[in-house]
Amino acid sequence: MSENTPTTDCLFARYQAQVRDALRDVVPGLPDEVADRVEVTPARDAAHGDMATNAALLAAKPARRKPIDIAKDLAARLLSLPGVVKAEPAGPGFVNLTLEPQVLQSVARTVLESGERFGDSRWGADLRVNVEYVSANPTGPMHVGHCRGAVVGDALANLLIKTGHRVTKEYYINDAGAQVTALTWAVYWRYLQAIGTSLDEDAFAALTPTGLQYGGDYLIPIGQSLAETHGGALAEEGCPADTAIWFDLVKNETLKRMMAEIREDLALLGIEHEVFSSEAAVLESGKVDAAIEALKDKGLLYEGVLEPPKGKTPEDWEPRPQTLFRSTEFGDDVDRALRKSDGSNTYFANDIGYHAQKAREADVLIDVLGADHGGYVSRMRAAVSALTDGRTGFEVVMCQIVRIVKGGEPVRMSKRAGTFVTMRDLIEEVGRGAVRFTMLTRKADAQMEFDLDAVVAQTRDNPVFYVQYAHARCCSVLRAAQEMFGAASIEPSALLGADLARLDSDAELALLRRISTFPRVVEGAAQAREPHRIAYFCGELAADFHALWNKGREDTTLRFLHENDAAGSLAKLALVASVAQVLRCALAILGVEPLEELR
Repeated sequence: MSENTPTTDCLFARYQAQVRDALRDVVPGLPDEVADRVEVTPARDAAHGDMATNAALLAAKPARRKPIDIAKDLAARLLSLPGVVKAEPAGPGFVNLTLEPQVLQSVARTVLESGERFGDSRWGADLRVNVEYVSANPTGPMHVGHCRGAVVGDALANLLIKTGHRVTKEYYINDAGAQVTALTWAVYWRYLQAIGTSLDEDAFAALTPTGLQYGGDYLIPIGQSLAETHGGALAEEGCPADTAIWFDLVKNETLKRMMAEIREDLALLGIEHEVFSSEAAVLESGKVDAAIEALKDKGLLYEGVLEPPKGKTPEDWEPRPQTLFRSTEFGDDVDRALRKSDGSNTYFANDIGYHAQKAREADVLIDVLGADHGGYVSRMRAAVSALTDGRTGFEVVMCQIVRIVKGGEPVRMSKRAGTFVTMRDLIEEVGRGAVRFTMLTRKADAQMEFDLDAVVAQTRDNPVFYVQYAHARCCSVLRAAQEMFGAASIEPSALLGADLARLDSDAELALLRRISTFPRVVEGAAQAREPHRIAYFCGELAADFHALWNKGREDTTLRFLHENDAAGSLAKLALVASVAQVLRCALAILGVEPLEELR
């Protein structure tokens, strides 16, 4: 988002600013830190009004007054605000506000004027945020476990862009270490098979450093390609040659092929990372050692012996001196090893080097990780804080596992992997939009079941269908309007000229009330790093629209098109177009393409 991109007029932000000013009049000398915490939120029950504020509750303690007394004074003051027709104290100190209908009606015009920018804000103030997500080891096809983190990370990045952040989408390639070594040996076995080795699998496995760990058929094409390119040159009479002859070549070709496949899988999901960083390149560049030296220069390293792991002590555990990082000084529960007793770096040290690299270009680092990385958070937050003197923030979004079911039973759909559901198979089964939306129907750190039957069912209970059906219905109404009134009837200029005062029914005002909350929902979701809130909003907006549609079956005045009332129809068309536009804005954050027709 450019510096000149305007912020959408957020109804709640506008009244929040006015309520804060009014509170300062009612409670002179109110500390700014108290006024800054004042909120204006949607009323829980439309019968109580359109908005509610906690201002009196917050001001009670510093003012040394009862919240209800402040609420009464504040309510009297808020009655003078433009567009407020009722201000009433409620409960222990809340104030409920009821707005004039034209305030809500004007929301439709704001949406139509803003278009795809509706909900944009400058809350992020160009803060540089690096969102690293997926970062799967390039050892096999992308599976459903990767899929959830991919969708959550991508939607979060989109959400932060929507709120004015400067976002970098990054993928960290774990192309160093024991797993890559094991993968290379596994591909070499497929190469030997392709050239007709006389060895059996057990005999070959006995020659490898860690056995044959990767046996999926997805490695066969890579082995065959190596055989076609190199013939028998990478072996000795069909048997393994010295690793100096083939290891680096096979490793590089394998990583190249696996990352190409991963990029293809991500593209199917609608995901494109701007940066791919290599773990091997980070190690070769010396950035890990540089980060360790930086911590040493700050006096944060020492030689020591860690306590044994909690619980049962492993038989092979020995109290050996290691290079330790004083991570407890930055909130961690124990100090952490950076170098082992033999002088080699720990995995944590490598990760510090990588995060030090990212921190040079970002104000905030966000890692989207699987739930099994819970112990990683405090140590890495400590390292980032230490390296940047607290200038760079570090956050983690945890994604719980996904269980694929069909007919109530676990599913294994993979044609190649055999032991897990690949992301590609899932997308081919139900479609990109359904995968992305469904993955965002629950909070990331909550476990979820992905029910294949439910995702393809065209029922109200399917949130994907329910939201897409609302957008398709909007498009259907607009197409019908073209036939009834002509193409010019749904042009932006015509809709912006509609008499929105005609939108005066309770159901229409409820729909406008819901639309008005979208900018607030967007900022709240960005602040909490919870993109699933956008999916929830889509469901709520769809429900309100479907409710209005259904009411029109019984009350003809609520129907969208009236051939003998062009002006009334135009106002309703402006509302329909607004609903469609807000759904498109929300679905764009989620990375889901809105459908104009359902088949």
